[in-house]
Amino acid sequence: MTLQEAQTYLLERARERGVELEVLSSGSRELTLRAREEQLEEITAAERGGLGVRVVTEGRTGYAYSEELTPEALDWMLDEAVENAKLQSETDGFLPAGRSLGRHDLLGEGLSAPLDEKKQMALELERASKSDPRVQQIGAAAYSEREYQTEIASTKGAAGGYRSGYAYLMTSAVMAAGTSVKQGWEVKVAREIAALDPASTAQEFIRKTGRLLGARELSSGRYTAYFEPQAFLALLAPFISLWSGKWVLEGKSRLADKLGQRVASAVFSLYDDPDHPQGLMNAPFDAEGTPTRKVHLLREGVVESFMHNTFTARKLGHEPSGHAARSYKGVLDVAPHNLIVAPGAGVRLEDGVLVTDLMGVHAGAKPISGDFSLQALGLKIEGGEAAYPVENFTISGNFFELLERVVAVGSELEWSVLYLAGASPTVEVAEVAFAGA
Repeated sequence: MTLQEAQTYLLERARERGVELEVLSSGSRELTLRAREEQLEEITAAERGGLGVRVVTEGRTGYAYSEELTPEALDWMLDEAVENAKLQSETDGFLPAGRSLGRHDLLGEGLSAPLDEKKQMALELERASKSDPRVQQIGAAAYSEREYQTEIASTKGAAGGYRSGYAYLMTSAVMAAGTSVKQGWEVKVAREIAALDPASTAQEFIRKTGRLLGARELSSGRYTAYFEPQAFLALLAPFISLWSGKWVLEGKSRLADKLGQRVASAVFSLYDDPDHPQGLMNAPFDAEGTPTRKVHLLREGVVESFMHNTFTARKLGHEPSGHAARSYKGVLDVAPHNLIVAPGAGVRLEDGVLVTDLMGVHAGAKPISGDFSLQALGLKIEGGEAAYPVENFTISGNFFELLERVVAVGSELEWSVLYLAGASPTVEVAEVAFAGA
């Protein structure tokens, strides 16, 4: 039985039983090619998938999932979801009214190069990463790709599907100069293989890691911080839930009563765009079948929107924003698609610290209070130039105060899927506390 046949079977069974049903199915294909010592050390290919149901009966909501598509397994799953619903005390569950959503191919031929070409990309990445004599050991040199297929159908009329994916090159290695040793990495990600270049990825790794060799300790104090794009995305990631309608509903978000109020610098804007030309997690509709759209979370420092599924939107009297999220194994939640720090007029380095890497972000950041204390690496900036690399320091403060002290935002986006799916320019923040020597 195919996924679509399984959906049809479940919808018919649900109607017979008089329960509302939503079926979310997803499948993924992954390929990873790792090079070591000029040989392909590892080739990993995997396919996985399944479907999950959400049922509503007498206002109670239940979930269940299956990776087996036989009638017996599907009947068991539907029974399990109905039984789980009966155990719930809440009686305000519902499924949103749906519609035909169409079928969308967001990937096209982006990953369709021959396997030999992908193998050569991994091998070339390893060779290029060794081109600098300071490189002592290659930890990894790999080409990877991810492809996803999502389908949704419900007894309320939702029906549609889409295909998406991306590819990336990743290298990590140890570099040394004298007694100074640094381990670094570089990841370049794109929607199409043609946009990836092993040689430039390796050179970017060598540049970024090599510039940190010979690092000194940083004197404690307050400095202007120039957060490179990857570092700012790492800092931003644990605080994204502040814009979640679920967090607002649960009383966890300090932004809950700030709608329409300024909470950040006027030069700082943040939005989610599910249809960006370079977006890595584009989606025409969310996990409930709500069509997606560009949503401004912060516009020029003002809280403009929260991210909602239909349940949080109804509870808070807002409109659904197309941010319902769940895997076929999970329950309904809220999540962004492509979170983007809006480009600005540009950042001009003067005096301060260029923050290149942050460590221990999820352990050192407290999203409810906004407090953070994070280990970091970077470069001391003096007179507009990188004077020397610095290490053994932490940056600390409060996320809400940091947003208020954003001075400037760079003009060029850099994309990532490491900390969150999204993009950021360089971000300049005044008077950040650094604790070092």
